[in-house]
Amino acid sequence: MEPPRTPWVAQPKRAAVGFPHWRICHAKRRANLLFDLDRTSTPLAYRVNAKPGFLVRRFVYFPSPLRGLVAALALSALLAACQSVSPQSKAATGGVSVATAVAAVEAVPLQAVPHRAEARADAAIVIDASSGAVLFEEAADAPRYPASLTKMMTLYLLFEEVRAGRLSLGSELAISTNAASRPPTKIGLPAGSKIAVRDAAQAIAVRSANDLAVAIAERVAGSEEAFAVQMTAKARSLGMSRTRFVNASGLPDVRQVTTARDMATLGRALKRDFPQYASFFRAREFRYGGRVYKATNNLLGKVDGVDGIKTGYIRLSGYNLVASARRGGKSLIVVVMGGESEGARDRRVAALFEEYF
Repeated sequence: MEPPRTPWVAQPKRAAVGFPHWRICHAKRRANLLFDLDRTSTPLAYRVNAKPGFLVRRFVYFPSPLRGLVAALALSALLAACQSVSPQSKAATGGVSVATAVAAVEAVPLQAVPHRAEARADAAIVIDASSGAVLFEEAADAPRYPASLTKMMTLYLLFEEVRAGRLSLGSELAISTNAASRPPTKIGLPAGSKIAVRDAAQAIAVRSANDLAVAIAERVAGSEEAFAVQMTAKARSLGMSRTRFVNASGLPDVRQVTTARDMATLGRALKRDFPQYASFFRAREFRYGGRVYKATNNLLGKVDGVDGIKTGYIRLSGYNLVASARRGGKSLIVVVMGGESEGARDRRVAALFEEYF
């Protein structure tokens, strides 16, 4: 098995279902620590320094009941082996340091993320946006496909880049051939063109542009695959213990799995941590390049107090919506997944708002 070449990209490695795996792989002066605690063929992956020649080529498998103990022992041993060399910077690791990676894993109970979710199945949850208290739930921890709800995490990581000063709202994103080739919904910019971060974020919040989600991923992490690793790591750090991301857009992939509870957690974190961008999600339309793009969130302006945040649909998922609303001094977040139609989904969300306000 050849070691990965620089620049590093996470490579999916198939493992037996229900078993964790990890490896240290030497590549010149770098080593890659890959550990999978989610029973998935796409590992969480973090690059760390190690002495040249430190190479473990074989996967090690352990029974599920030993997952937590083995994971803790393995991480401790591997990190101890690397203590003599300073960790790489966040820039070198695609924005995720080893300390962040380990902290994210250790901070959240290791719960198995299923290989796939149930297609077009209902799930719902209502939470108080201020306290996080759960007011209602239905199959809230059952595995579901997020579809374009995924883009909430894409925007979360983009906003983090802006906050850290690595990007600004005026920074330009290049549209690669890969980004331009994404299927609709999209803005449709040709390969080689550029778009400002501000416009890209607005286009995703309003119109769920798949091409721009990929452009963001490539700018932030170098590739969509590497960005998906960062997305999953951030999910863990936010307490989303049953979510796995493998792309930035939510386009169909059976490995991309979440729950209604995790989507509520993400929606709440996005509103809490980046209130300065709330207007992106309130907008009912987006104007760019001489065209007007209407919002996919049909409840804006129709249901009292609704102020965002994200819709999603693929055939596997059914119709999804994470919606927020504020009335008086009370703010709620409602998640409905697996709706049979846009109308059925919207009516369910509206009814839950009415019931719990």
